[in-house]
Amino acid sequence: MKNKNMRLWIEGARLRTLPLAIAPVAIGAGAADAMQRFDLLLSALALGVALFLQIGVNFANDYSDGIRGTDDKRVGPLRLTGSKSVKPESVKTAAMLFFILAAASGFEIVVITGQWWLLAVGLLSIVAAWFYTGGKNPYGYAGFGEISVFVFFGLVATIGTAYVQIGFVEINSVLGGIAAGSFAAAVLMVNNIRDIETDKIASKKTLAVRMGAKWAKRLFIFMIWFPFVILFFFTLLYPASFLAFGALFLVAPATLIVLTAKTAKELILVLKLTSFAALTYALLLTLGLVVVFF
Repeated sequence: MKNKNMRLWIEGARLRTLPLAIAPVAIGAGAADAMQRFDLLLSALALGVALFLQIGVNFANDYSDGIRGTDDKRVGPLRLTGSKSVKPESVKTAAMLFFILAAASGFEIVVITGQWWLLAVGLLSIVAAWFYTGGKNPYGYAGFGEISVFVFFGLVATIGTAYVQIGFVEINSVLGGIAAGSFAAAVLMVNNIRDIETDKIASKKTLAVRMGAKWAKRLFIFMIWFPFVILFFFTLLYPASFLAFGALFLVAPATLIVLTAKTAKELILVLKLTSFAALTYALLLTLGLVVVFF
């Protein structure tokens, strides 16, 4: 029984989404190293913030969507609350626990750097995480999810990781944040494309629902290819970052599947491909920033 419960909680944590938390921190750390200001402890704490926040968001969404009945007829992996495998309050408690862990990691960063204003950024991140699907008027149900993901799991995570080490906002972290955010938004977009029909029934007006499948797919393709436009500029100063084009081996099949998919289940693979494309891109770009001479 214990093993079964553990598997349920691991599934509920949605570990496959964690590459989206690792990617922006990796790029931010690489940007700091390119400025010869890399700090292992601060990078590790930033990674802790991102990972704990991602898992907290996953449990929070599971709880909020579950009690609303949004997940009753969903396609895809199991949801703890919607499947009634775990009591809703337990899932909510798990979300709060991970938000606290994220806050603790962030507070340690503030103590080390003395940048106390970052507490406001951390608080805003947690509030945004909860109200994505939580509260009476969740903004995720109004089509603003992709924007939030782009900002917090793109710009904020990447620029923030670099900033606490460098002490100012620099261009590599900004461009890298845009790339990471674009991938993160793409993952959410294809997830919402998959759920268009069930979201309509649940009155969840995601951006995909508002745009319709045809235009949502076009936007998704733009999101996963745009980081490579940004990558071109990186290669001008950091030739080794050319290696990040290797992520195309994951992006290309994801694009093909989206263009030809006839059923929602086919898009589950696209979620995985896009998530790992984001991580591959980030790690290879980071390597390119660190290895100045190729």
